[in-house]
Amino acid sequence: MNNVLEYLEQSAGSYPDKICAVDDHAAITYQGLMKHARYIGMLISEHSSAGKPIAVFMDKSVSALTAFMGILYAGCFYSLIDPSFPYERIRQLLGVLDTDIVITTSADKDKLMLSGYDKIIINMDEISYNDSHCYSYMPEILNTIRINATDKDPVYCNFTSGSTGVPKGVIICHRSIIDFIDTFTKTFDITDRDVLGNQAPFDFDVSVKDIYSTLAVGASLCIIPRACFMFPNAVMDMLEKHHVTTLIWAVSALCLLNRLHGLKYLVPQAINKILFSGEVMPVRQLNAWRAYYPDALFVNLYGPTEITCNCTYYIIDREFTENDKLPIGIPFENERVLLLDDTQCEIKPDSPNTIGEICVAGSCLALGYYNNEAMTASAFTYNPLCTGYRETIYRTGDLAYYGEDGLLYFAGRKDFQIKHMGHRIELEEIENVLGNISLVEHACCFFDENKSRIVAYYSGSDDKKAILDEMRTQVPEYMLPNIIKQIPELPLTKNGKTDRAYIKQLYYGQ
Repeated sequence: MNNVLEYLEQSAGSYPDKICAVDDHAAITYQGLMKHARYIGMLISEHSSAGKPIAVFMDKSVSALTAFMGILYAGCFYSLIDPSFPYERIRQLLGVLDTDIVITTSADKDKLMLSGYDKIIINMDEISYNDSHCYSYMPEILNTIRINATDKDPVYCNFTSGSTGVPKGVIICHRSIIDFIDTFTKTFDITDRDVLGNQAPFDFDVSVKDIYSTLAVGASLCIIPRACFMFPNAVMDMLEKHHVTTLIWAVSALCLLNRLHGLKYLVPQAINKILFSGEVMPVRQLNAWRAYYPDALFVNLYGPTEITCNCTYYIIDREFTENDKLPIGIPFENERVLLLDDTQCEIKPDSPNTIGEICVAGSCLALGYYNNEAMTASAFTYNPLCTGYRETIYRTGDLAYYGEDGLLYFAGRKDFQIKHMGHRIELEEIENVLGNISLVEHACCFFDENKSRIVAYYSGSDDKKAILDEMRTQVPEYMLPNIIKQIPELPLTKNGKTDRAYIKQLYYGQ
């Protein structure tokens, strides 16, 4: 297999009338998705050439999924831009992409134009899919595009924040997705019997696992609207209504549903797989979900956007106490995970508890950052251990160590490591301790460099003394927060992660 569209085509051949995807407004079968996507591919091919970026300006939906597949039929690659973004952010993303075509909807078209975009717009709401003339020459055009394609052609561009203030567009190709998804679905037994409940936005790489796992095995995808997560009962109702079996979610989303008592309202009966990533899962929150689903498969996933979703996994196979750390486990098949120390020497499992930077090699690696050679060169470097030929590795900036059990354990970020009172400290360790205290629901820490203070924001009980007293039983005094502030709820980004930037604004604005 050389092209992710083969997933769609094979499943459309096997399950033509099966519902492929459903949201709160529409549903589409495999046959319908393939037919509509090919039509959109023809429309795009009239205005663009293969290899070009096409922006999709709409929220996640059946329409967005159809647009993605249509863009791929045109030999181009897609990048979803969230219409809820501020105008300046939209302009930034469009500027990086420099695209000649944007696919949108009637509801979002005005904001797109107010953002300054003045090139070709394809409105999904105005497509009729009934142009017989287009269908007459469609096979020849689309077949020519496919013949000239390779498995290293890009599929999507997802943006991550950039240290300079300019977003970085991570480019992932067909081969990377195929290698990962084939292993992912096999490892966790995702089949045509499954219904995947999509939580992540379509511009967040967690959704890549939802979309392409579904297409690869002929499963069904239930797209849960973002607005539902403001009302946890609505999420639970949707999971139950569509008989969702599989959750591949951000940690914060699982924690949010638990904190807001969604499971006390309803425990959807079909769920049998819960896979999580994005942040460290507090053991207390994990155990709460396991209490409701004692027979389900729980998996801790790790990996940044730049390596096509995930590079390691750990299947939860025992009980964990709140003082335990969850492993990030072992590498996925066909991915090489290295720990390199500051001298660029490899740390091996026979040197447990020695911290190094996680570096990854294999076909999972992104093609780089779109239109950003400097950032690509700094992050995607040559493996210093491989002297006979050039092997590219991605330097994640994440730290880890091997435990006594030979498994990998996450140890924070390079840039989250601070020096306080003469000690090197990982802020994630403080967050992990806070998050597992019964009085705390959610915590976030950062370092005030100017005043040399560890700052912690949290939601939960206002008994700060009790919280600090319990922390003292687990960490030395120099790791206790110097400033601890309680707020009703920690803000989340649209991707379901803790919004650290906003929390810092709260602190420095006071």
